[in-house]
Amino acid sequence: MQKFIIGKNQAGQRFDKFLQKFMPEAGSGFLYKMLRKKNITLNGKKAEGKEILNPGDEVNFFFADETFEKFTGRKADSDTKTSVKEVNVGEYKKAYEVLKGIEVIYEDENVLFVNKPVGVLTQKATPTDISLNEWLIGYLLHHQKITSQELSLFKPSVCNRLDRNTSGLVLCGKSLAGSQGLSKLIHDRAMNKYYRTICIGQIDSGATITGSLKKDHQKNIVTVSVEGSQIQTAYEPIQSLSGGRYTYLEVDLITGKTHQIRAHLASVGHALIGDVKYGIAKENTLMQKRFQLKNQLLHAYRVEFPALEGALSDLSERCFDAPLPEKFSSILKELT
Repeated sequence: MQKFIIGKNQAGQRFDKFLQKFMPEAGSGFLYKMLRKKNITLNGKKAEGKEILNPGDEVNFFFADETFEKFTGRKADSDTKTSVKEVNVGEYKKAYEVLKGIEVIYEDENVLFVNKPVGVLTQKATPTDISLNEWLIGYLLHHQKITSQELSLFKPSVCNRLDRNTSGLVLCGKSLAGSQGLSKLIHDRAMNKYYRTICIGQIDSGATITGSLKKDHQKNIVTVSVEGSQIQTAYEPIQSLSGGRYTYLEVDLITGKTHQIRAHLASVGHALIGDVKYGIAKENTLMQKRFQLKNQLLHAYRVEFPALEGALSDLSERCFDAPLPEKFSSILKELT
Protein backbone atom coordinates (compact mmCIF):
# COMPACT_ATOMS: atom_id res chain seq x y z
CA MET A 1 0.00 0.00 0.00
CA GLN A 2 1.07 3.58 -0.72
CA LYS A 3 -0.28 6.63 1.07
CA PHE A 4 -0.57 10.31 0.22
CA ILE A 5 -1.81 13.09 2.53
CA ILE A 6 -3.65 15.96 0.83
CA GLY A 7 -2.02 19.35 1.37
CA LYS A 8 -3.39 22.86 0.87
CA ASN A 9 -2.48 22.91 -2.83
CA GLN A 10 -4.37 19.71 -3.55
CA ALA A 11 -7.42 20.62 -1.43
CA GLY A 12 -10.46 22.26 -2.97
CA GLN A 13 -10.51 20.15 -6.13
CA ARG A 14 -12.42 17.02 -7.10
CA PHE A 15 -10.81 13.75 -6.14
CA ASP A 16 -10.80 12.45 -9.73
CA LYS A 17 -9.03 15.62 -10.96
CA PHE A 18 -6.33 15.11 -8.33
CA LEU A 19 -5.91 11.46 -9.34
CA GLN A 20 -5.46 12.42 -13.00
CA LYS A 21 -2.59 14.72 -12.00
CA PHE A 22 -1.11 12.28 -9.51
CA MET A 23 -1.24 9.35 -11.94
CA PRO A 24 -0.66 11.02 -15.33
CA GLU A 25 0.12 7.72 -17.09
CA ALA A 26 -3.20 6.14 -16.10
CA GLY A 27 -6.34 6.62 -18.16
CA SER A 28 -9.57 7.84 -16.61
CA GLY A 29 -11.20 4.46 -17.21
CA PHE A 30 -8.48 2.73 -15.19
CA LEU A 31 -8.80 5.25 -12.35
CA TYR A 32 -12.57 4.86 -12.05
CA LYS A 33 -12.17 1.08 -12.12
CA MET A 34 -9.67 1.29 -9.26
CA LEU A 35 -12.09 3.47 -7.30
CA ARG A 36 -14.95 0.98 -7.82
CA LYS A 37 -12.75 -1.93 -6.72
CA LYS A 38 -11.48 0.07 -3.69
CA ASN A 39 -7.89 -0.18 -4.92
CA ILE A 40 -7.89 3.57 -4.39
CA THR A 41 -9.64 4.84 -1.25
CA LEU A 42 -10.23 8.21 0.38
CA ASN A 43 -9.94 8.33 4.18
CA GLY A 44 -10.24 4.55 4.27
CA LYS A 45 -13.55 4.48 2.41
CA LYS A 46 -14.75 3.79 -1.11
CA ALA A 47 -14.92 6.95 -3.20
CA GLU A 48 -16.67 7.94 -6.44
CA GLY A 49 -14.21 10.60 -7.56
CA LYS A 50 -16.51 13.60 -7.30
CA GLU A 51 -15.61 14.28 -3.65
CA ILE A 52 -14.00 17.67 -2.90
CA LEU A 53 -10.67 17.19 -1.15
CA ASN A 54 -9.77 18.78 2.17
CA PRO A 55 -6.33 19.31 3.76
CA GLY A 56 -5.33 16.22 5.70
CA ASP A 57 -7.41 13.76 3.67
CA GLU A 58 -5.65 10.43 3.25
CA VAL A 59 -5.49 8.69 -0.12
CA ASN A 60 -4.46 5.03 -0.13
CA PHE A 61 -3.30 3.09 -3.20
CA PHE A 62 -3.49 -0.69 -2.98
CA PHE A 63 -1.11 -1.36 -5.86
CA ALA A 64 2.05 -3.34 -6.37
CA ASP A 65 5.04 -1.02 -6.23
CA GLU A 66 5.76 -1.61 -9.92
CA THR A 67 2.19 -0.65 -10.91
CA PHE A 68 2.26 2.44 -8.74
CA GLU A 69 5.59 3.62 -10.16
CA LYS A 70 4.46 2.92 -13.74
CA PHE A 71 1.39 5.16 -13.52
CA THR A 72 2.73 7.90 -11.24
CA GLY A 73 6.40 8.18 -12.10
CA ARG A 74 7.02 8.22 -8.33
CA LYS A 75 9.03 5.78 -6.31
CA ALA A 76 6.96 3.83 -3.79
CA ASP A 77 8.62 4.04 -0.35
CA SER A 78 8.88 0.95 1.80
CA ASP A 79 7.42 2.74 4.84
CA THR A 80 4.17 3.29 2.89
CA LYS A 81 4.61 7.06 2.71
CA THR A 82 4.47 7.94 -0.94
CA SER A 83 7.43 9.96 -2.16
CA VAL A 84 6.63 12.87 -4.46
CA LYS A 85 8.10 13.17 -7.90
CA GLU A 86 10.58 16.01 -8.34
CA VAL A 87 10.14 18.43 -11.24
CA ASN A 88 12.99 19.75 -13.37
CA VAL A 89 13.20 23.37 -12.27
CA GLY A 90 15.88 24.55 -14.70
CA GLU A 91 13.60 26.70 -16.86
CA TYR A 92 12.08 28.36 -13.79
CA LYS A 93 15.45 29.27 -12.30
CA LYS A 94 16.58 30.57 -15.69
CA ALA A 95 13.47 32.74 -16.05
CA TYR A 96 14.03 34.25 -12.59
CA GLU A 97 17.63 35.07 -13.52
CA VAL A 98 16.89 36.38 -17.03
CA LEU A 99 13.74 38.47 -16.59
CA LYS A 100 14.59 41.72 -14.83
CA GLY A 101 12.65 44.70 -13.56
CA ILE A 102 9.64 42.75 -12.27
CA GLU A 103 8.42 44.53 -9.15
CA VAL A 104 6.37 42.68 -6.53
CA ILE A 105 3.42 44.90 -5.58
CA TYR A 106 1.76 42.60 -3.03
CA GLU A 107 2.19 39.09 -1.67
CA ASP A 108 0.46 36.88 0.85
CA GLU A 109 0.06 33.14 1.37
CA ASN A 110 -2.25 32.70 -1.62
CA VAL A 111 -1.50 35.42 -4.19
CA LEU A 112 1.28 37.51 -5.68
CA PHE A 113 0.79 40.74 -7.67
CA VAL A 114 3.57 42.08 -9.87
CA ASN A 115 4.23 45.09 -12.10
CA LYS A 116 5.12 43.58 -15.49
CA PRO A 117 7.53 45.58 -17.67
CA VAL A 118 7.03 46.14 -21.39
CA GLY A 119 8.51 43.33 -23.49
CA VAL A 120 7.79 40.47 -21.08
CA LEU A 121 5.32 37.76 -22.10
CA THR A 122 2.67 36.89 -19.52
CA GLN A 123 2.55 33.29 -20.73
CA LYS A 124 4.51 31.32 -23.33
CA ALA A 125 3.55 31.75 -26.98
CA THR A 126 5.98 29.01 -28.10
CA PRO A 127 7.67 26.20 -26.11
CA THR A 128 11.02 28.03 -26.10
CA ASP A 129 9.66 31.31 -24.71
CA ILE A 130 10.51 32.64 -21.28
CA SER A 131 7.50 34.25 -19.65
CA LEU A 132 6.25 35.73 -16.41
CA ASN A 133 4.66 32.38 -15.62
CA GLU A 134 8.09 30.71 -15.40
CA TRP A 135 9.52 33.74 -13.54
CA LEU A 136 6.80 33.37 -10.91
CA ILE A 137 7.74 29.77 -10.13
CA GLY A 138 11.44 30.69 -10.20
CA TYR A 139 10.76 33.49 -7.73
CA LEU A 140 8.92 31.15 -5.37
CA LEU A 141 11.67 28.53 -5.62
CA HIS A 142 14.38 31.14 -5.00
CA HIS A 143 12.63 32.39 -1.86
CA GLN A 144 11.91 28.81 -0.72
CA LYS A 145 8.14 29.28 -0.84
CA ILE A 146 7.60 26.14 -2.91
CA THR A 147 9.59 22.97 -3.55
CA SER A 148 10.30 21.01 -6.71
CA GLN A 149 8.28 18.14 -5.23
CA GLU A 150 5.21 20.32 -4.71
CA LEU A 151 5.38 21.45 -8.33
CA SER A 152 4.57 17.93 -9.49
CA LEU A 153 0.97 18.36 -8.29
CA PHE A 154 0.39 22.11 -8.43
CA LYS A 155 2.05 24.88 -10.41
CA PRO A 156 1.42 28.50 -9.40
CA SER A 157 0.43 30.60 -12.40
CA VAL A 158 -0.61 34.02 -13.64
CA CYS A 159 -4.37 34.55 -13.67
CA ASN A 160 -4.76 37.51 -16.04
CA ARG A 161 -2.97 38.19 -19.30
CA LEU A 162 -1.41 41.37 -20.64
CA ASP A 163 -0.02 41.83 -24.14
CA ARG A 164 3.77 41.58 -24.36
CA ASN A 165 4.08 45.34 -24.83
CA THR A 166 1.46 46.33 -22.26
CA SER A 167 2.89 46.96 -18.80
CA GLY A 168 1.31 46.81 -15.38
CA LEU A 169 -0.49 44.67 -12.83
CA VAL A 170 -0.53 40.92 -13.28
CA LEU A 171 -2.33 38.84 -10.66
CA CYS A 172 -0.81 35.45 -9.82
CA GLY A 173 -2.05 32.54 -7.75
CA LYS A 174 0.52 31.05 -5.35
CA SER A 175 -1.83 28.41 -3.96
CA LEU A 176 -4.63 26.41 -5.54
CA ALA A 177 -7.18 28.36 -3.49
CA GLY A 178 -5.60 31.65 -4.57
CA SER A 179 -5.61 30.65 -8.24
CA GLN A 180 -9.21 29.46 -8.10
CA GLY A 181 -10.35 32.60 -6.27
CA LEU A 182 -8.65 35.04 -8.65
CA SER A 183 -9.81 33.13 -11.73
CA LYS A 184 -13.41 33.23 -10.51
CA LEU A 185 -13.25 36.97 -9.83
CA ILE A 186 -11.89 37.59 -13.33
CA HIS A 187 -14.44 35.28 -14.97
CA ASP A 188 -17.33 36.89 -13.06
CA ARG A 189 -16.00 40.44 -13.73
CA ALA A 190 -16.30 40.97 -9.99
CA MET A 191 -13.36 43.36 -9.65
CA ASN A 192 -12.60 46.67 -11.33
CA LYS A 193 -9.52 46.95 -13.56
CA TYR A 194 -8.20 50.33 -14.66
CA TYR A 195 -5.59 51.21 -17.28
CA ARG A 196 -3.67 54.39 -18.05
CA THR A 197 -2.79 55.46 -21.59
CA ILE A 198 -2.08 58.49 -23.76
CA CYS A 199 -4.31 58.64 -26.80
CA ILE A 200 -4.45 60.87 -29.84
CA GLY A 201 -6.92 63.75 -29.81
CA GLN A 202 -8.70 65.73 -27.12
CA ILE A 203 -11.28 64.01 -24.91
CA ASP A 204 -13.23 66.45 -22.77
CA SER A 205 -15.49 64.11 -20.81
CA GLY A 206 -15.86 60.50 -19.82
CA ALA A 207 -18.01 57.99 -21.66
CA THR A 208 -18.73 54.30 -22.08
CA ILE A 209 -18.44 52.86 -25.57
CA THR A 210 -19.87 49.54 -26.64
CA GLY A 211 -19.50 47.36 -29.69
CA SER A 212 -18.33 43.96 -30.88
CA LEU A 213 -14.90 42.55 -31.60
CA LYS A 214 -14.18 40.28 -34.53
CA LYS A 215 -10.79 38.59 -34.42
CA ASP A 216 -8.56 37.65 -37.34
CA HIS A 217 -6.57 34.79 -35.79
CA GLN A 218 -4.05 34.64 -38.64
CA LYS A 219 -3.09 38.31 -38.33
CA ASN A 220 -3.69 38.45 -34.53
CA ILE A 221 -5.74 41.60 -34.92
CA VAL A 222 -9.30 42.53 -34.01
CA THR A 223 -11.80 44.89 -35.60
CA VAL A 224 -14.81 46.58 -34.05
CA SER A 225 -17.93 45.48 -35.91
CA VAL A 226 -21.62 44.68 -35.51
CA GLU A 227 -20.87 40.97 -35.14
CA GLY A 228 -18.54 39.26 -32.69
CA SER A 229 -17.74 39.32 -28.98
CA GLN A 230 -19.58 42.09 -27.14
CA ILE A 231 -17.32 44.63 -25.45
CA GLN A 232 -17.68 47.60 -23.12
CA THR A 233 -14.96 50.16 -22.49
CA ALA A 234 -15.38 53.15 -20.18
CA TYR A 235 -12.92 56.02 -20.03
CA GLU A 236 -12.32 59.24 -18.14
CA PRO A 237 -9.87 61.99 -19.19
CA ILE A 238 -7.23 62.86 -16.62
CA GLN A 239 -5.35 65.61 -18.42
CA SER A 240 -5.25 67.37 -21.80
CA LEU A 241 -1.75 67.29 -23.31
CA SER A 242 0.06 69.40 -25.91
CA GLY A 243 -2.80 71.84 -26.31
CA GLY A 244 -5.38 69.12 -26.89
CA ARG A 245 -3.39 67.07 -29.37
CA TYR A 246 -3.30 64.18 -26.88
CA THR A 247 -5.20 63.09 -23.78
CA TYR A 248 -3.93 61.29 -20.70
CA LEU A 249 -6.72 58.81 -20.11
CA GLU A 250 -7.93 56.33 -17.51
CA VAL A 251 -9.77 53.34 -18.95
CA ASP A 252 -12.12 51.01 -17.09
CA LEU A 253 -11.89 47.60 -18.77
CA ILE A 254 -15.43 46.34 -18.24
CA THR A 255 -15.25 43.20 -20.38
CA GLY A 256 -11.64 42.37 -21.22
CA LYS A 257 -11.21 40.92 -24.70
CA THR A 258 -8.02 40.66 -26.77
CA HIS A 259 -6.74 44.14 -27.75
CA GLN A 260 -10.03 45.62 -26.55
CA ILE A 261 -8.76 49.01 -25.34
CA ARG A 262 -6.50 49.52 -28.34
CA ALA A 263 -9.09 48.58 -30.98
CA HIS A 264 -12.03 50.28 -29.27
CA LEU A 265 -10.37 53.65 -28.78
CA ALA A 266 -8.94 53.57 -32.31
CA SER A 267 -12.45 52.91 -33.66
CA VAL A 268 -13.72 56.20 -32.17
CA GLY A 269 -10.76 58.24 -33.40
CA HIS A 270 -8.55 58.12 -30.31
CA ALA A 271 -5.83 55.58 -31.06
CA LEU A 272 -3.09 55.01 -28.49
CA ILE A 273 0.25 56.62 -29.21
CA GLY A 274 2.87 54.12 -30.31
CA ASP A 275 0.29 51.47 -31.31
CA VAL A 276 1.65 49.90 -34.50
CA LYS A 277 -1.43 47.69 -35.04
CA TYR A 278 -4.27 50.10 -34.45
CA GLY A 279 -2.60 53.50 -34.34
CA ILE A 280 -1.76 56.25 -36.80
CA ALA A 281 1.53 55.71 -38.65
CA LYS A 282 2.45 59.41 -38.77
CA GLU A 283 2.00 59.81 -35.02
CA ASN A 284 3.88 56.58 -34.32
CA THR A 285 6.83 57.80 -36.40
CA LEU A 286 6.83 61.08 -34.48
CA MET A 287 6.77 59.29 -31.12
CA GLN A 288 9.54 56.92 -32.13
CA LYS A 289 11.80 59.79 -33.22
CA ARG A 290 11.04 61.96 -30.21
CA PHE A 291 10.83 59.36 -27.43
CA GLN A 292 12.12 56.10 -28.99
CA LEU A 293 8.63 54.71 -28.35
CA LYS A 294 8.14 51.48 -30.32
CA ASN A 295 5.02 50.06 -28.68
CA GLN A 296 1.58 51.12 -27.48
CA LEU A 297 1.68 53.22 -24.32
CA LEU A 298 -0.73 51.23 -22.19
CA HIS A 299 -0.38 50.37 -18.51
CA ALA A 300 -2.59 48.20 -16.26
CA TYR A 301 -2.61 50.67 -13.41
CA ARG A 302 -5.05 49.65 -10.69
CA VAL A 303 -7.31 46.84 -9.49
CA GLU A 304 -10.12 47.19 -6.95
CA PHE A 305 -11.46 44.14 -5.13
CA PRO A 306 -14.98 43.64 -3.78
CA ALA A 307 -15.80 42.31 -0.30
CA LEU A 308 -14.27 38.83 -0.08
CA GLU A 309 -14.13 35.88 2.27
CA GLY A 310 -12.08 32.72 2.49
CA ALA A 311 -8.64 32.45 0.88
CA LEU A 312 -8.85 35.97 -0.56
CA SER A 313 -10.20 37.67 2.56
CA ASP A 314 -7.00 39.72 2.95
CA LEU A 315 -7.85 41.41 -0.38
CA SER A 316 -11.37 42.35 0.68
CA GLU A 317 -12.31 45.87 -0.52
CA ARG A 318 -8.67 46.75 -1.15
CA CYS A 319 -7.10 48.61 -4.05
CA PHE A 320 -3.65 47.99 -5.57
CA ASP A 321 -1.73 50.32 -7.90
CA ALA A 322 1.26 49.64 -10.14
CA PRO A 323 3.49 52.71 -10.67
CA LEU A 324 3.84 53.94 -14.25
CA PRO A 325 6.97 52.80 -16.11
CA GLU A 326 9.77 55.35 -16.32
CA LYS A 327 9.29 55.86 -20.08
CA PHE A 328 5.56 56.43 -19.66
CA SER A 329 6.17 59.01 -16.91
CA SER A 330 8.84 60.73 -18.99
CA ILE A 331 6.61 61.03 -22.06
CA LEU A 332 3.71 62.28 -19.94
CA LYS A 333 5.93 64.97 -18.46
CA GLU A 334 7.25 66.05 -21.85
CA LEU A 335 3.76 66.33 -23.37
CA THR A 336 2.29 68.26 -20.43
